Amino acid sequence: LPGCSDARPGEDPNSALFRIEVIRVPLAHPEQAAIVSSPRIFDDLVAPPRHGLAPSDIREMEEAKARGAFIVEFSGQEIVLPDGFANQLLEQTVTERGGEGAPTAADSAMLRENLPAIIEARFGGGGDDDGDGGGDDGGPKPGPTQCHDITLYPEIGLAGGACEGYGFLIDISDPVNPKRIDAVSDSNFSYWHSATFNNDGTSILFSDEWGGGGGPKCRIDDPMEWGADAIFTISHGTMHFQSYFKMPAPQTSLENCVAHNGSMIPIPGRDVMVQAWYQGGISVFDFTDPANPVEIAFFDRGPSNAERMGNGGSWSVYWYNGAIVSSEIARGLDILELTPSPYLSANEIEAANSVRFDHFNVQGQQMFVWPSTFALAHAYVDQLERSGEMPADHAARTRSALDTLETAPADERKNALMNMSAHLDELARDNPASAETLTALAGTVRELAAM
Repeated sequence: LPGCSDARPGEDPNSALFRIEVIRVPLAHPEQAAIVSSPRIFDDLVAPPRHGLAPSDIREMEEAKARGAFIVEFSGQEIVLPDGFANQLLEQTVTERGGEGAPTAADSAMLRENLPAIIEARFGGGGDDDGDGGGDDGGPKPGPTQCHDITLYPEIGLAGGACEGYGFLIDISDPVNPKRIDAVSDSNFSYWHSATFNNDGTSILFSDEWGGGGGPKCRIDDPMEWGADAIFTISHGTMHFQSYFKMPAPQTSLENCVAHNGSMIPIPGRDVMVQAWYQGGISVFDFTDPANPVEIAFFDRGPSNAERMGNGGSWSVYWYNGAIVSSEIARGLDILELTPSPYLSANEIEAANSVRFDHFNVQGQQMFVWPSTFALAHAYVDQLERSGEMPADHAARTRSALDTLETAPADERKNALMNMSAHLDELARDNPASAETLTALAGTVRELAAM
């Protein structure tokens, strides 16, 4: 930006660090877009705690050192320089000395000596060089200066910021002046990557891109809390941690795998998300109970190459108007549909597919609204039976009545549906544990009667 620098605010009041930009874009004249505010939502944060290496990483580091790989310290941790990058730097070393042909042992030694300066020049050293979390003056090191992704949910007036070392809850009720109202950090998280709200805004899920998307972070001995999702409930502007979710199927050390991009699926009455895991494939999971998320479906192509590590897998996967679209880095698009299972009924899928959008952007989250259909009513009955909150014989009678009334004469249908909704309201009052679903079913039946 003109007039902005990357110096810290104390050194330059026009610094671009520690702030976001709010840009107003006139739809009729997008060329007149302009910055209208630059809120410093990162102020007063300190560097978050971090975890070390996983058992597999330690073992692989020892093996890499034994074979003479190039090791560099970055952000307080040792990492193995990828072979392709190391070879590029070796070729550069040969060129700089005016040589030709294959690198010599002397070239390798020279690169090892110069490597810290090369990494510092290219990547800034990754921040906290000594890994102790402290600043140069011995005090606490400042926190992040930018967000990887910010998901806006205008209909509830909130945004979720995945901001490197923190997860933010942001009040956007005044869109020109967003305010950070809560921030959470977690030593199990490496890099807060994306945020997703549930439909009613009572929960928020953050993903952790441990390893940057290029590492195999779903190995059998990788902690299930690392490279996963963290789920929080939201109450009075504060986030409360509930659980982690990580795809349960272990992957090999030759498959890059970590939590990545996904979206909510409009299963009525439930919080269901589809998420990409690179070469781990895609996972569909239910976090309606935020303390106990569970996978209910998956799709996995297997490794791009079973003999060597390569970049591939599902980079992002989104639900859109009944289809699940997965962007597979090495093999193109995969288009999938949900199929019934003990965890998901045909009626729930049909009700989900009744939600239609004319555009879809997960970072501009939209609220799901279900049209009243007999499939929606059946979906709620299926959920009540699955949870044990409606006995099987009661569920069977309700389904039979709905099937009969769907094709009944209008007057007969209206009267019977109104009587059914009144009965369901009474059941909801008498059964607090299932009241929410019974009330939703009663409301759907009433709306069907009015159609």
